[in-house]
Amino acid sequence: MLSLDSPRWSELRHAYGKASDIPALLRLLGTLPESKEEEEPWFSLWSALAHQGDVYSASFAAVPHVVAALATNPSQACSTYFQFPAWVEICRKQKGVAVPSDLQSAYAQALSKLPALVAAASFREWDAGFLACALSAIAAAKGYASVAEAALELTPEVATDFMEWFLER
Repeated sequence: MLSLDSPRWSELRHAYGKASDIPALLRLLGTLPESKEEEEPWFSLWSALAHQGDVYSASFAAVPHVVAALATNPSQACSTYFQFPAWVEICRKQKGVAVPSDLQSAYAQALSKLPALVAAASFREWDAGFLACALSAIAAAKGYASVAEAALELTPEVATDFMEWFLER
């Protein structure tokens, strides 16, 4: 995982330019802050690293840090800790963005941890949003980006409609 003190961050890019501001935001994840509306650090992380479906070199460096924060206490982390890495992987696959070679190993290892972290969070109460993010994280980690994206949309109502459509076809 790229050190938060590495000068490499200023070489990485995000939606607004150089990613030298990202380590300070990632450091804030250690307290497992909730993702609410426009609160930091999540607002800036989403805006810079997963901007309108685009991902950047810094997105791939950030994912291992998000997963590491999640791993400290998966039963207390909000759904965004599962959703963010899944969404980065969904967008990477959709847009055909290559992970920089020096970040590939840490990125892949972080994704591979998501199913176990979902299992570790299985003892908590899940609402429909958390369920969708957890399912998406598992699918993304296993290489099913289109399923991961669909899972993010799979509310109980959508699942009911889908099943009706599926059984009628």
